[in-house]
Amino acid sequence: MDKMDEPIVRQVSYNRDGLNKLKAEGKNPIIDRFLLQYPTVYIIHTDKKSANRVTVYVGETSDIHRRTIQHLVDDPSKRTDWALLSNDRSAQMIVIGHQHFNKSLTMDVENQLMLYLSGVPAIKQLNNRRTNPQNQYFTAKEKNKIFVNVWEKLHRINKVVFPVQKVVEDSAMFKASPFHALTEEQLSAKERIFDHVKSALTSNEIGQLILVEGEAGSGKTVLLSSLFYELATHLDQNGLETDAPVNKLSVYTLVNHEEQLKVYEQIATKLGISSAKQERVMRPTRFINQHLASDAPVDVVLVDEAHLLWTQGKQSYQGKNQLMDLLMRARVVIAVFDKHQVLRTNGYWEKTQLQKIEKLAGENIINLKHQMRMQASSQTIAWVDSLVHRHRIFPIPKDKQYEIKVFNSPAQLQAAIKNKKSDNENGLSRLLATFDWPYTQKGKDKPKWFVKIGDWQAPWNLELPRTKRRGTKDIPWAEQEESLEEVGSTFTIQGFDLNFAGVIIGPSVKFRKGRVVFDPSRSCDSGATNKRTLSDNRKVSVATELIENELNVLLTRGVHGLYIYAVDPGLRQALLKAQSHTSFFNSQVPLVAEDEQKYEGNGSEKK
Repeated sequence: MDKMDEPIVRQVSYNRDGLNKLKAEGKNPIIDRFLLQYPTVYIIHTDKKSANRVTVYVGETSDIHRRTIQHLVDDPSKRTDWALLSNDRSAQMIVIGHQHFNKSLTMDVENQLMLYLSGVPAIKQLNNRRTNPQNQYFTAKEKNKIFVNVWEKLHRINKVVFPVQKVVEDSAMFKASPFHALTEEQLSAKERIFDHVKSALTSNEIGQLILVEGEAGSGKTVLLSSLFYELATHLDQNGLETDAPVNKLSVYTLVNHEEQLKVYEQIATKLGISSAKQERVMRPTRFINQHLASDAPVDVVLVDEAHLLWTQGKQSYQGKNQLMDLLMRARVVIAVFDKHQVLRTNGYWEKTQLQKIEKLAGENIINLKHQMRMQASSQTIAWVDSLVHRHRIFPIPKDKQYEIKVFNSPAQLQAAIKNKKSDNENGLSRLLATFDWPYTQKGKDKPKWFVKIGDWQAPWNLELPRTKRRGTKDIPWAEQEESLEEVGSTFTIQGFDLNFAGVIIGPSVKFRKGRVVFDPSRSCDSGATNKRTLSDNRKVSVATELIENELNVLLTRGVHGLYIYAVDPGLRQALLKAQSHTSFFNSQVPLVAEDEQKYEGNGSEKK
């Protein structure tokens, strides 16, 4: 049907008086039919005034009266969360109905509400029995339009619990939520992993490895988040599916990236998987130090951004390879890995080492091939890949879905990114740069570190005064208001999406004799430029490969667009030419800039 009636949304107190009030409204035949007789979706929430203290439960039912009585009378004696809700005088219940609701559609709307509410900062605890994404059914095409109307009405009722929809969609918690509907490729991968975990739990083996490989933006994090939630809440130690709160798997998610760690901690806490007494999200080093190889192994360890694991010792880590150490401490390790996102020498993998872990995984290597982040044509994705990995610049393809734009100055680039802030459709956009300007976090009285190009400058990420950052400790860098005035790096943006990414390509990336080349002498990232000691004790530089990977990470952050400024005159000229010859992409003729040019000092000199 083209025309759908508005959803019916009613809020009452979560108690018997509120339920009686809802029943009294049943004198209206529309209310009686679509709220009391039809399947409905309902939300029960506390109404705390302080932020980050709201508890929410989302459910669906074919009989709202019977279901509410069950929650009020029976559930408090079985579950502490229901006892707390029943005793909270501020608790409210919102009931949602629609003339097209059937069982499948209400379950889909329920799942969609869980997805959006998982991205709301004010919610401390979010409860639900399990994820319920549905396959195709008669009214499936109506879900999105109905949900938009439902959310608008919820926003009018409570702007704290139900913020503007686009604001939620821009949050990192929303993007990493386990309640996203998975693609066929992701579902197939999830089923394979689940089957292997169930099988592994029936054996006494430890150290079974599942590798999930895929390029940046291929949906690895969403898959991992979904696995984490399902394994932690719906599987017991014998590999059997259960909703009972006993004999749950010991499941951990590890990530070696500060900003990603914040997101996983918040999601796991909000969904009741992790707590201060029972941490389930942490850095790999912390996990390894807490769990000795001689201890009983945990059931499952999931590692996001496994390409950031260390492959040599550091001050806080006395081992030689974190992945190998994790395999000695878990029955199953599920590692998400992309060799093109290794950024530091202490995480560098030699070819023989990669072959070893792939052999260890055997048939349990899952490759995600579809690009999920960049809403771009295959030609546009190929253009970025060619620049980064083939070191060739072709004319920029025309793409109605994705905008690539090259700028003549960093000031123009910054202005364009700031203009996106007021664009509700495009939302979160930030400025990024290669690590070609000095920066350090050491020292209490440190000066501000800037990205400087000629007369233009902007502070590096996390450089603004702490007084401006009060209350933002657990918010990822890109979502902090002050970050619009800063320049991000792989340290703050790896693993995250931006709607538009404005990338300053620093002097470590040049264009010479028709090819993109990398110049480690211009990089300020000692973690990439320090020599690596190989397994045969040779010390070699792998900086060129790591700087290429850095560029790959930065250029693949944008969902809807990529804006670029290049410091190197040759590279900037080649990119501007590529921009002015978009109609000749199919010629397959790379652009050739002038021969070797000396770098002109309009960028920062390395200190």
